Amino acid sequence: MRHPHKRLQHFAGRYLLVELFPGFPVHEIRIPDNSRKPYIPGNPYYFSISHCGDYAAAIVSTREHVGIDIENVQPKIGRVAHKFLADREREFISGIRKLEHQTVCWSAKEAVYKWYGLGGLDFRTHMQLQAFQLQQTGMLTCDFLKDERMATLDMQYIIDDNLCLAWTAGENKQQTAP
Repeated sequence: MRHPHKRLQHFAGRYLLVELFPGFPVHEIRIPDNSRKPYIPGNPYYFSISHCGDYAAAIVSTREHVGIDIENVQPKIGRVAHKFLADREREFISGIRKLEHQTVCWSAKEAVYKWYGLGGLDFRTHMQLQAFQLQQTGMLTCDFLKDERMATLDMQYIIDDNLCLAWTAGENKQQTAP
C-alpha cells in the first residue's frame, strides 16, 4: 500500500477495531485474494471495515457475521441505481430526497455484501430491501437469497452531513409460529 491516503484509511480502520475491542489482534488480520474479506484465522471475531474519503467505520461481533459501509451521497450513485435496485425497490424511493434514499440502499447492500463475505452476488436479485421511509436515522430489512442461503437481515443507517453509514449485525432469528 503505497498511496498515503489509502494507508491512512487502512490504519484508521484497524484503530477503530482496537477502540471497539481493546486487545483486538489487528496484526493477525489476513485478506484472501478470492473474497477480499478480512478475517483472523481461528479467532472468534467477526468484523467489517469501510472507508470513504476522510472517514472510516468498523463493526465487531463475537457472536455473528457483521457488515458495515460508509458512503458519500453523490450523483454517481443515482446514475448506477438501475444496476443495484430491483424494480420493486425503485418504487419506494422517495422523490424528494431520491439521491439520499438511493445512497442508503446502496450502502445497505454493500454492508450485506460484506456480511456475506463470499462475493459473487447480484445486488438486484440476491439482496432485496423491504420498503422503508427515509429518515436521518432509521432501520430497514434486507431479504438475502443466494443458492441455498436464505436470511433476513435487520439493518440500521444514519445520514449526516452528506454521508451515509449502514450496517447489519446479523440475521433476524425470530421464528414465526406455524
